[in-house]
Amino acid sequence: MEHTLTRSEKIDVQELYTSFTWKKTLFVLCFIFLLAILAIAATSLGSASISMLEAFSAILSRPFPSYFNSEPFVQTIVWELRLPRILMAMVAGAGLAVAGTTMQVILRNPMASPYTLGIASGAGFGAALSIVMGETVEGLQQTTVVSAFIFSLIPAFVILGLTRLKRATPATMILAGIAMMYLFSAGMSLLQYLGTTEDVAAVVYWLFGNLSKATWLNLGVVAAITFPLLLPLFKWSWDFNALTSGDETATSLGVNVEQIRVGGMMLASLITAGAVAFLGTIGFIGLVAPHMTRMVIGGDHRFLLPASCLVGAVLLLASDTTARTILSPIVLPVGILTSFFGVPLFFYLIMRRGREYW
Repeated sequence: MEHTLTRSEKIDVQELYTSFTWKKTLFVLCFIFLLAILAIAATSLGSASISMLEAFSAILSRPFPSYFNSEPFVQTIVWELRLPRILMAMVAGAGLAVAGTTMQVILRNPMASPYTLGIASGAGFGAALSIVMGETVEGLQQTTVVSAFIFSLIPAFVILGLTRLKRATPATMILAGIAMMYLFSAGMSLLQYLGTTEDVAAVVYWLFGNLSKATWLNLGVVAAITFPLLLPLFKWSWDFNALTSGDETATSLGVNVEQIRVGGMMLASLITAGAVAFLGTIGFIGLVAPHMTRMVIGGDHRFLLPASCLVGAVLLLASDTTARTILSPIVLPVGILTSFFGVPLFFYLIMRRGREYW
């Protein structure tokens, strides 16, 4: 017998939905505030001691020179060394987190991320090939960046090509990604075996992942790749919500499942390629950030995608700030820190979940 909601029940449901919406909105606003505070604090931390007030004045002294004064030495440190690095951490962290969120929903697999699908391995092989063929990573020369970017996209194109031959199921895409990961890892090992000692050291350094490679030019390129590609992913948030209920349900709701799955895969791969080509391999951001966000605000992708952006930016910026200060004046590669922090955090999330992923 069909049950019709009474007026009081409708009001209760509406109030419950409003409370959930406010909780998610408050989470996003809190992380915006946290990211702003962390960014200002990061400009004052490093081998050169600068107070937060000096750093804040240096940031505002260039756009508003009539109102804020700062010493040239402090301006150089803040504007030429720290700000590009901080903004790059924010942009790359946001992009990697959204790429991971997209991979997890289109493949319906909690372990899916751009790195488990071979994209990072492809980028590493491209960089290693460029280095062994004669390039160096000092200053991250353009050939190395272009080679890493091109090879990072090969796994995505191979996976998409296979899905054209066979129906684009999540299992097919995951298996193809794992195969590509092992193929490029083997190729990278071969290049290191054939390379000189200097080549091997350069390849290993690149694979660590390091934000010291950030410059205003590199930041502009990564931002130009990342931000336009985020827009269609945000637009597909309703389609992603439908996908969480299964392909048949999504299709019945009018979602073109194959188009969304292939398009999401391509966009996530391009976002990841833009980051890893300039920064090297930075793991766990795309895997952990979506899980952390989902545990707090749920799986509604209207809020999950922008919130994952902020969580990923905070995680990478916090990791890089720690890498710059923990053994100062030695600066650790941020990829090492994200792995050290990511593994125990991921185990903690697994232990806390205690239920099915979806």
